Amino acid sequence: MQVDDIDRRILRQMQADPGLPRAELAERAGVTSASLWRRIERLREGGIIRAEEAVIDWRKLGWEIEVSVRFTLDKTQPGFFDEFLHAARKVPEVTEIQTFLGQVDVRLNVIARDMAHYQEIYRERILALPHIADTDALMLISTLKDTAELPL
Repeated sequence: MQVDDIDRRILRQMQADPGLPRAELAERAGVTSASLWRRIERLREGGIIRAEEAVIDWRKLGWEIEVSVRFTLDKTQPGFFDEFLHAARKVPEVTEIQTFLGQVDVRLNVIARDMAHYQEIYRERILALPHIADTDALMLISTLKDTAELPL
């Protein structure tokens, strides 16, 4: 799908202020409202705009702890990878799952209300995941940059 400078302007404005009313978005992007609507629909149909969503600050809802848990999986049984991922998706406190090529196979991002809650999640849900050969946890101290914004 071809993306031109006008599409990029629209996408930049959408990233900068996702809650911007469409009329103001059109004005900032330098297009009419009708043209904006057509372009956004084309970008959606082309898969460039996948969703417009609310980004919720889970810390403001009482979740205090974030831990990155890295796993090396036991690769001796068929279906190990899919079984692990299937089970990991069911843990409600897992906010992100990433797979890797290298020493670490999978990384889960886990949130908890406090350390006692994290300990419960770790013992009852994380360690119960299938096919774990090794695990390593990294507790988040601070986030210096967190953006999904692209340099358009």
